[in-house]
Amino acid sequence: MDWFLPLLIVLAAMLAMEGVAWSAHKYVMHGFGWGWHRDHHEPHDHVLERNDLYALVGAAMSIAMFAAGSPLVLGADSWWPGTWIGLGIMGYGVIYTLIHDGLVHQRYFHWVPRRGYAKRLVQAHRLHHATIGKQGGVSFGFVFARDPVVLKAELAEQRRAGIAVLREAELI
Repeated sequence: MDWFLPLLIVLAAMLAMEGVAWSAHKYVMHGFGWGWHRDHHEPHDHVLERNDLYALVGAAMSIAMFAAGSPLVLGADSWWPGTWIGLGIMGYGVIYTLIHDGLVHQRYFHWVPRRGYAKRLVQAHRLHHATIGKQGGVSFGFVFARDPVVLKAELAEQRRAGIAVLREAELI
């Protein structure tokens, strides 16, 4: 049972990171951090984006937790859950990279899912990219995706309210 609590901490950290990522995406990336995120929403032909700097922020969070949990770094003042939280943050980062950058934006591989949850993730994120600019929008999470029908209805309401300008009118 020495493995159960660390495993629980890793899984809880991974789950919590979806909330952190959702909040950061909605309020930072589409707020004061738009300067780094903008190029992710605009067509370009370069391999890297300024938006990729946010991955370094996530890596720094993970490294900080590893350091907090390391007796080699902090000695007797180390905080043992830090290692497992750092591992959970890193695990979320790997999943995010595979799903968001790999599956959704096809930066690493080309596969278009025809059904199931993978298709739902792609549809939800494409709806996120349906708006022009940082205002409005839907689906700010990266791993959990809501029903695309609901997201389309939310976008239509945002358009009617003048909150969002849509890139592709046929989405609604």
